[in-house]
Amino acid sequence: MLELKGCFTAVITPFKGGKPDLAAFRELIREQIKAGVNGLVPCGSTGEAATLTEDEYLEVIKTAVDEAKGKVPVVPGVGTNSTVKSVGMLKKVEALGADGVLAIVPYYNKPTQEGMLAHFSELGESTRLPIVLYNIPGRTGVNMLPSTVLALRKKFSNIVGIKEASGLLDQVSEILNGADKDFVVMSGDDSLTLPMMSVGARGVISVTGNVAPGEMSQMCELFLRGEIMEAQKMHHRLFGLIKALFVETNPIPVKYAMHLMGYCSPDVRLPLTTLSVKHRDEVRKALVNAGIKL
Repeated sequence: MLELKGCFTAVITPFKGGKPDLAAFRELIREQIKAGVNGLVPCGSTGEAATLTEDEYLEVIKTAVDEAKGKVPVVPGVGTNSTVKSVGMLKKVEALGADGVLAIVPYYNKPTQEGMLAHFSELGESTRLPIVLYNIPGRTGVNMLPSTVLALRKKFSNIVGIKEASGLLDQVSEILNGADKDFVVMSGDDSLTLPMMSVGARGVISVTGNVAPGEMSQMCELFLRGEIMEAQKMHHRLFGLIKALFVETNPIPVKYAMHLMGYCSPDVRLPLTTLSVKHRDEVRKALVNAGIKL
């Protein structure tokens, strides 16, 4: 059974010569596991799934599963704005040995709450894999309400949690107040991880985990152990870095940060472009201030 807690890193997809750099990706996975992360989420928005071909997408997930070797769960992103396509991708990901899937609210279409219920019901019926819902209104244009989340959980035991990135702490509380004890909320906003955990979230699906996997994992673990003051210190230590990693659209800044750390090129796929010159020194300084070695 998928255990959602601590830091699950939303891993980047490195590129080299315009193609996924699987050697660099394998090294990244190894370093993540060594640093103690609780799970890996390839091919989400941070992994630039929207601009990967289907073959590339499946190869990246296959590589993550192969490199993780069961040491940590691999929970790929499968969401599209087409229910039929999402179900198809889910089945292919399941065949690759994924431990669960992260399924975003359909974007651009702006479905109603009824549409969200129908969409995720199709996903829930199509697989035995654990499904983690992903609510991020800033990217999708619509907010999945707590009542919709709770209705889906009541209907499907394999809908096991939600990556909540609405930025609304009250929404997190509403979900947890209405859900059974086994339903998990994970933060979808790195800077709100600690505040969300204070009302019951169990961890984070993290962008910052790419560059500071040990630190993000430690912050979550400290909180879960009840060492609140130490967790707060870690939050404040990382806060400047977290903010710097979102000075432009994710994953542009984190790709540049990983480049500075020697992991990969800073390349992203169009329509994204590499980090603008005016922000490069800011990202570098944030890494240094957070104690990250370059």
